[in-house]
Amino acid sequence: MNLNWLEIIASLLGVVCVWLVVRRNIWTFPIGIVQVTLTAIVCYQAQLYSDMLLQGVFGLMQVQGWLLWRNSDRADDQRIAVRSLSPQQWLITGALLLAGTFGLGYTMYNWTNASFPFRDAFCTSQSILAQWWMNKRYLENWILWLAVDQVYIFMYADKSLYFFAALYAVFLVQATLGYIEWKRKLA
Repeated sequence: MNLNWLEIIASLLGVVCVWLVVRRNIWTFPIGIVQVTLTAIVCYQAQLYSDMLLQGVFGLMQVQGWLLWRNSDRADDQRIAVRSLSPQQWLITGALLLAGTFGLGYTMYNWTNASFPFRDAFCTSQSILAQWWMNKRYLENWILWLAVDQVYIFMYADKSLYFFAALYAVFLVQATLGYIEWKRKLA
């Protein structure tokens, strides 16, 4: 097996980032900026172009999250306060997921040599939505992460990115713990 040190470092930083966000710790964002930069390089090398673009969006969303959390309401324990999505927000999330998956998937299928264009587009769209709701401190971001992490495990394994596949298996556990922890702290 050819070791990709960028993949290994990005994977380790990813574990740290999710551990910090479960704990509602703002340091998740600066570490996340480094993590998504390294992941973008690996995704480019693996021809996962939607995922590569996602890392660019994540970089911007890391900055947004950092600013939002820095100025957010605090819970009793002085960590970021948590809220819950409304049914209307769930409908909007579903519509955006469908539009993003098919729009980006169609584009990647027809105009690039992308691997798994629709699966990658689904993961990209779902991840953007999950990150958006996480930045806004909504509990249900963890449900979106749980669903997409499962797809990522197989996509990365299919591309022989085994450290990323293992990372997303760890993310499944962390997302479960995140949901439990944030649900306990729901404001």
